[in-house]
Amino acid sequence: MKHRIPWSALSAAVLLTGVAGAAPVDGRQVLTSTCAACHTPGADGKQPRISDIRKTPEGWDMTIARMQVWHGVQISAEERRALVKYLADTQGLAPSETAAFRQGLERRPNVADHPPNDNLAQMCARCHSFARVGLQRRDEGEWRKLVNTHLGQFPSIEYSLYGRDRDWFRIASTETAAELGKLFPLQTEAWTTWHAHAPIDPSGRWRIAGERPGSGRYSGVLTVQKAAAPDTYAARYEIEYADGRTLTGESQALVYTGYEWREQGRLGDDAIRSVYALSEDGNGLSGRWFVKDADERGGELHGTRIVDGRAGIVAVEPPFVRAGDTVEVTVAGFGLAGTPTLPAGVQLVGAAAGGPERLTLKLKVDAGAADGWHPLKLGAAEARLGVYHKIDRVQVEPAYAVARVGGDGGPMPVVPAQFQAIAWLDGADGKPGTDDDVRLGSVPASWRHENHGEAAKDMQDAQFAGRFAEAGLFQPGPAGLNPQRRFHTNNTGDLTVTATVQDGAQTLEGQAQLMVTVQRWNNPPIK
Repeated sequence: MKHRIPWSALSAAVLLTGVAGAAPVDGRQVLTSTCAACHTPGADGKQPRISDIRKTPEGWDMTIARMQVWHGVQISAEERRALVKYLADTQGLAPSETAAFRQGLERRPNVADHPPNDNLAQMCARCHSFARVGLQRRDEGEWRKLVNTHLGQFPSIEYSLYGRDRDWFRIASTETAAELGKLFPLQTEAWTTWHAHAPIDPSGRWRIAGERPGSGRYSGVLTVQKAAAPDTYAARYEIEYADGRTLTGESQALVYTGYEWREQGRLGDDAIRSVYALSEDGNGLSGRWFVKDADERGGELHGTRIVDGRAGIVAVEPPFVRAGDTVEVTVAGFGLAGTPTLPAGVQLVGAAAGGPERLTLKLKVDAGAADGWHPLKLGAAEARLGVYHKIDRVQVEPAYAVARVGGDGGPMPVVPAQFQAIAWLDGADGKPGTDDDVRLGSVPASWRHENHGEAAKDMQDAQFAGRFAEAGLFQPGPAGLNPQRRFHTNNTGDLTVTATVQDGAQTLEGQAQLMVTVQRWNNPPIK
């Protein structure tokens, strides 16, 4: 019999802040009453397996989901939510321990995974991301037990690719378990220090900025108010894109482990989910928001809490300007005052216009101004301004992407792929791909796709696999067999994606590879 892991309950278990009018559920009590039957506490009060692991909120939620499927654990949504909160708070990860793997929590699409070596890539990251490994902590013995769990639940692991060519179980239970125990041990100074950290209350006004690929850069204000339940907050967004479009939204947030911000709400017409991390001092916020049930569509966000007597800049728009031009630049921040200190070769024309949270500067950029990033200051606040004479090259990000067919009456929607054209300077040495190269940022582009290689050409993949809808968004074809294709195969394809950028009199192109493939039926919180 096939079991379906209830990932759909993740939003209820991890992101919802509580049920209005319901009595609060004690997570510790749930641990004692529901989990102790199998994980019986020893004389020291510790519960085997549970007490020997530390995880993120998503990691603990996945563990509980597996207990429901594998062992038939009966637990309500409220109990599951409370248990995740308790375990994440008491046996979570410190901010420094998650920093290298935030992309896994933020569900960033088409981001390359980087295991520390080929052995761990083949032993651990051939079935799931290495981020799933790096976002938990165990000692060597507990990692060894996890190896046994894998073998018991997924016996094909020994004879699938990178398993059948080696003594997999011996290597996994000895060498790999020992290596993971050293890389990601249970007890660390970082966790001991953070666990003793005073709670952070993020209430207040925040100046935020970011970019949603395909929609552009934005800045705005996030207002956070404390709600009734512990560690819960109401948030309101007011943002403005670089092209003048404005969006507002409201949401509910729950903070785990003192810094892991999880949120659900609406932004404009979209229902969104957010995964942010508070800085250790509680005055910074960074992460990603994405559309509910379509996490490939979303935007990056960073923010700074507005504190009386302080100044800060969160965005400069446009962030880079051409030498020889006179342009208006908008500075978004707080506590902005005084005469700006500008890079050499950049002059202020007239007076700055605006207020302490938004200033418009008319800048004249000399033709001889130096290429690259330069400091821009307003009083105590500092940001940077890019200067360029011409774009040297365009790179498409991501360089390799996966999209998935879907819809057409099937249960899984299409999964599009979003691309950006990124402008680069080659630096002082004039050579691409060296240490002095300068990444400027995203620029407008037109998009096309074509067959990637002879096999794709032979199957006419470009004709069937999908099309570009708008602003670098590739929309795959419908799921299911296609009688118009050879062998009546589905609308998968291997494509080359090309971005064309007009920079003054020159036209530049950049390319990437796109694989349009079949649906993914298992979509866990940490892939």
